[in-house]
Amino acid sequence: MTIKQLDHVNIHTADLAGTVDFYVGVIGLEQGERPTTIGRPGAWLYCDGRPLIHLIEIDQAKGAGTGVIDHVAFDTEGYDAVTSRLTERGLSFEAKELSDFRIRQVFVHDPNGVKLELNFRGA
Repeated sequence: MTIKQLDHVNIHTADLAGTVDFYVGVIGLEQGERPTTIGRPGAWLYCDGRPLIHLIEIDQAKGAGTGVIDHVAFDTEGYDAVTSRLTERGLSFEAKELSDFRIRQVFVHDPNGVKLELNFRGA
């Protein structure tokens, strides 16, 4: 068996609308088709035609942070646009540079406390 790529991340949220807004409005994903047989409210958020983030609405958040997973990383483009959107929305983020690898990084938490690492290669 060989793993080829990350298929998707599933996030439970007590704030479905706010979480969709964050991933669409800040991160740049698109809301798309979701199976009707799931039986619980939620949303699927797409990147390049693939459902990358699966959201499931729950009554209350299960707890703060990302649990045992430290973060979810995305290969990303548009560093200036992303940091501008984060700043415009008043969202805290940490920017780092790995000059040896020509990568700029942005670390930000979604509305559920999930830490995201956004990697901008070739910086």
